[in-house]
Amino acid sequence: MILKNKDVLGLESLEADEILGVLEIASRFRAVFDRPVRNVPIMRGRTVVNFFHEPSTRTRISFELAEKRLSADIVNFSAANSSFKKGETLRDTAENLAAMKIDMLVVRHSSPGSARYLAQVLDCSVINAGDGAHEHPTQGLLDIMTMRQRLGDLRGRKVTIIGDIAHSRVARSNIWGLTKLGAEVTLCGPPTMVPGALERMGVVVEYDLHRAVADADVLNVLRIQLERGAGKTFPGNREYHRMYGITEDIVRGLKPEAFILHPGPMNRDVEIAGEVADGPRQVILDQVANGVAVRMALIYLLSGGDPGALGGSDKG
Repeated sequence: MILKNKDVLGLESLEADEILGVLEIASRFRAVFDRPVRNVPIMRGRTVVNFFHEPSTRTRISFELAEKRLSADIVNFSAANSSFKKGETLRDTAENLAAMKIDMLVVRHSSPGSARYLAQVLDCSVINAGDGAHEHPTQGLLDIMTMRQRLGDLRGRKVTIIGDIAHSRVARSNIWGLTKLGAEVTLCGPPTMVPGALERMGVVVEYDLHRAVADADVLNVLRIQLERGAGKTFPGNREYHRMYGITEDIVRGLKPEAFILHPGPMNRDVEIAGEVADGPRQVILDQVANGVAVRMALIYLLSGGDPGALGGSDKG
């Protein structure tokens, strides 16, 4: 058994062998994408509810596509058109959904800890699709999968995460996952966005961008989280781009084999220049494709799927 619990709530609670096991299964599903028929009947007759209490495009579509490719029955929940508008609590809504005999709940919510809370009160499996500024485990897994496709073993590899770390659930999942796999992680951004206390997570904090990226194998560039108040922590977009934006000048100073990730959506010419976002160093579309494979793997494993039934895989 690869996953030891019924839920996936964050990479902090997963062990290194669990992370690697999920990525191995994801690499097998990734191979399915090249087939003429991309659907497999593994989840036929099972129901997954996408319980999104916060806006999402990429993550929600990625989960939906993963569920459809596994042949699951899907119910999409939107808070904007729900009984939340009438004052119903999170628990009451979730328990009503679970009473309809669903098999899995994928939850995104603005409150940190919401996924863990639901996992404690529901019998079905819960996957955290992002809870406030806490964690975003599937994004962390797909980022790590993308890095491993290029680098193989991540032990000793240097990953620099740049941007609004303070408000980023993606950064936290990356930190937990990467450090467990032996990577060396550096955080970089304005002091108001990168609290020095994060060093307690086993990372290096560096406020000078040139020093932070000089020997990096990977740059993971984060979006400025304006909806979480990040706009109050730096003078303005132009100033941020001048000090911490990933420009062609920054790229020219990277190691020849270094590459760039971005979880999206991008603020072009703020955290990343348009020519870099479209350039040869970025692997953003690989991240998107890997996201579907990672989510397929988690759904498969949490539903009791047999890893041995999927055959071999490519590296990654």
